[in-house]
Amino acid sequence: MTKDTDDYQRPPAEVRFADELTRLREEDTGPRPPGWALSLTAARRFIVGDPAAGVTRKFVGDTSLIDRALVTLATSRGLMLVGEPGTAKSLLSELIAAAVSGTSTLTIQGGAATTEDQIKFSWNYALLVAEGPSTRSLVPAPLLDGMAEGKIVRFEEITRCPLEVQDALLSPLSDRVLAIPELSGRDAMVFARDGFNVIATANTRDRGVNEMSAALKRRFNFETVFPIADFATELELVEAEAARLLERSGVGVAPRRDVLEVLVTTFRELRNATTEEGRSMDRLSAVMSTAEAVSVAHAVGVRGWFLRGEAGGAADIVECLAGTAAKDSPDDLTRLRRYLEQQAPRREGEQWKALHAARHLLPG
Repeated sequence: MTKDTDDYQRPPAEVRFADELTRLREEDTGPRPPGWALSLTAARRFIVGDPAAGVTRKFVGDTSLIDRALVTLATSRGLMLVGEPGTAKSLLSELIAAAVSGTSTLTIQGGAATTEDQIKFSWNYALLVAEGPSTRSLVPAPLLDGMAEGKIVRFEEITRCPLEVQDALLSPLSDRVLAIPELSGRDAMVFARDGFNVIATANTRDRGVNEMSAALKRRFNFETVFPIADFATELELVEAEAARLLERSGVGVAPRRDVLEVLVTTFRELRNATTEEGRSMDRLSAVMSTAEAVSVAHAVGVRGWFLRGEAGGAADIVECLAGTAAKDSPDDLTRLRRYLEQQAPRREGEQWKALHAARHLLPG
């Protein structure tokens, strides 16, 4: 990172991993799809890592998913990433865009208030009134920029947008053209350059909020991003991400491994409604994702360091879990309390005992 980006809370992938991208481009001898900054094999190495080349692993998941996603983007079809919240769909779309286009910032954030202007283009109304419609008064949005420059456009949470807004993608994805009726001549049509495509994301819990039209679905290949299945892999990821966030927050100690083991186990059991021993239990309606586990681990470290000058322990987990569990339903706090009362005492270890002892810290 450069000095002017050192204070960014979260620089984009092309800034965070600029050295790796530069090295991969210089060493890349594979065939590249038209308009791509890297070949498929180099883009895959950037995402899944290559220790021999000094490239870090950035996405923990099914590597065959990466292959299918990259192949999709090399065709004329868009890529739709679906899955539970917190399964790193947005991170994956960012990494792919950075590898393919060299930039990941042509992003549309879907929501109930998203309009076509925020997707395609709008106008500088002062210039529009003074001079009439022209390229000077045109204000491009991510889709227009992506088509004109041959870049990947990211559309986050597409199903949160109204159906008619989503369908603004139909012509760009099928005909690879965007019409600007207010202009004339060559300026009235923006034709997509090589390298342009769209990566959209949608949470499976939100599908149906605004269901996609059948016509739009046909223009995407759907790929499901699943939660991390392996405990050790999830623990390693939570530890690495929490350590990175704590360092940026000014925390002077690394997170404790035994505390993170308790945290990740708790999240996995509450997410799956099953203990490690196979006993059934209540499932929380809140999303107990890996991303949430990283957030709680970060909060535990911040509490421990800035309040007591230490790394944080199981009692901090309880305090921080309360805010995670109470998001969707007040009954989740009751389920969490039952877990701490019934499951934590069955486990061996100092932190599990501390977790059980701290159950009174839950509100209510």
